[in-house]
Amino acid sequence: MQDADIRERLASFGALPDDKLPIAEAALWLAKLDLPRANIGSYLHHLKVVADDIASAARGIKHLRERVAALREVIYRHHGYAGDGKSYDDQQNANLMRVIDRKKGLPVALGILVIHGARRQGWTITGLNFPGHFLLRMQMEGEIALLDPFSGLRRIGADQLKPLLQRVQGREVQLRPEFIRSVSDRDVLLRLQNNIKSRALAQGDAQRAIDVVESMVLIAPGNVSLGDELAALRARLRGKLH
Repeated sequence: MQDADIRERLASFGALPDDKLPIAEAALWLAKLDLPRANIGSYLHHLKVVADDIASAARGIKHLRERVAALREVIYRHHGYAGDGKSYDDQQNANLMRVIDRKKGLPVALGILVIHGARRQGWTITGLNFPGHFLLRMQMEGEIALLDPFSGLRRIGADQLKPLLQRVQGREVQLRPEFIRSVSDRDVLLRLQNNIKSRALAQGDAQRAIDVVESMVLIAPGNVSLGDELAALRARLRGKLH
């Protein structure tokens, strides 16, 4: 498939309203920009298998803790997904195709798999605006669970949020209410790509960062700050070339 075709598909996701955006499918198309020869159909099939396995594991369950347990059993135990603590900064950890191949990834990539699997059952789940470490919120009949997709969907208590925040962001950072605000699936996808962009910039690869921000613009065309960032990166690259 040609690069232009992949970008056209991503632009079609950008035209969708937030509540209609298929988060895992969109993440696969973002991954395909880096792996244009990959067979996206096989990855979509895997997502279906995971969702079907969760449906089988969830038969007869009545409580939120049982829903969480079904997700944990299928995604992390049966399919073998895990957080990649050994090579955390590897850019493959934010490419959903490679995450599926390697069965490991960043919190946000694993979170997308969990969101997809849960939503296919009609369950309520969202990503959170928690900095430095992506978390999920799952709800059922007034009960709420905060979950860590990087640690096997470990349930996070309210008293654990501040220590987690300070561990990943530094002791001076204080917990604020907006850090546990739900975010849209589009924002989750932007967070996924931002991981790749940040690693590219850390390696001094401005062109790679530009390519990634261009993909972000495709799925979030209304995000003005992305346009500003893209212009700044292009100016930075021109400065290097001159």
